[in-house]
Amino acid sequence: MARGGRLQGKRAIVTGAASGIGRAAARRFAEEGAQVLAADVETAGLADTADGTSIETLRCDAGDESSVRELVDAAVRRFGGLDVVYANAGISGTMTPFWDVPVEEFESILRVNLIGPFLALKHAREALIDAGRASFIATASVAGLRSGAGPTPYSASKAGVISLVQTAAYQLYGTGVRVNALCPGLTETGMTRPLFDAARERGNEGRIGQLNPLARAGQPEEIAATALFLASDEASYVNGQAIAVCGGLSASHPFVPGHLA
Repeated sequence: MARGGRLQGKRAIVTGAASGIGRAAARRFAEEGAQVLAADVETAGLADTADGTSIETLRCDAGDESSVRELVDAAVRRFGGLDVVYANAGISGTMTPFWDVPVEEFESILRVNLIGPFLALKHAREALIDAGRASFIATASVAGLRSGAGPTPYSASKAGVISLVQTAAYQLYGTGVRVNALCPGLTETGMTRPLFDAARERGNEGRIGQLNPLARAGQPEEIAATALFLASDEASYVNGQAIAVCGGLSASHPFVPGHLA
């Protein structure tokens, strides 16, 4: 099944793997030779991710500590160790001005998007250190880099992810564990599908992604390709970084007065 064996011998976890970027990454990791444990709360989607592959699956709530601990323990037990963790699970919330956001919604977004990667790194730390040259990757967003790419709770959670990988990289000083974040731009996934469907219904599909220099949205496989690089030994000197994969959007983040920023 392997394309080129760039992850041959690696043992990996991918969360949020029932669709979108997580599915694309889990499948790409497996194609490149990794043993992969794909996790999500949506078990039906996980079955589709694993179909026709060597990928193993486990239901996991990325924002629940006991669930994440069980996921890491399962990977170590099944594979004998852990070299790569891709904490990708995330939710977007609603496009609402911050003053109208219920605190419960803000908390639920932080629980999955920020506490989720924290828990994954917390519980995978020892196994990653034992591996010697390991990689932890978290999905942030261009919305975490600066204003203009998402609603406030989502943007704040993704900014937190960027800070998490920066601070954790230094707290893991000397261990050989690399900690990085991916910052996708607008990408067609299950989470963003309503936006894409609405544009298609209005006949505005050609305007999707018009604010970035490539003038299009991204595809999950394009984000997964960068995750593959970070997971591989090719990125052996990349650490503590937030890498934008956004068609150039983050070079400017255009702002339209009156629109949600």
